[in-house]
Amino acid sequence: MAKNMTKLLKQAQKMQAQMMKAQEELSKKEHEGTAGGGMVKVVLNGANELKSVQINPEVVDPDDVEMLEDMIMAAFNNAQEKVKEASDEAMGGLGGGMNIPGLG
Repeated sequence: MAKNMTKLLKQAQKMQAQMMKAQEELSKKEHEGTAGGGMVKVVLNGANELKSVQINPEVVDPDDVEMLEDMIMAAFNNAQEKVKEASDEAMGGLGGGMNIPGLG
């Protein structure tokens, strides 16, 4: 029993190290979200930190600020979705090989 526990602990430590490395790599990657056919672009890193916002001057209408606000939110949400997909993909395979009774 102790041998199995030691093996399980080693697997958990290895998985933790892999997760930390994957999280570090993810935080460095940048993901672009767009809205309005590319008129508004937002770039987030893997830690969901806003890195840049680009707005095409053609969409700046002082009489319709609400549309621009909506496009910025849509671009941000699009970028966040890409960050989540990249995170899910990177973290999804890290649990392989762990056979923990009662957890799967």
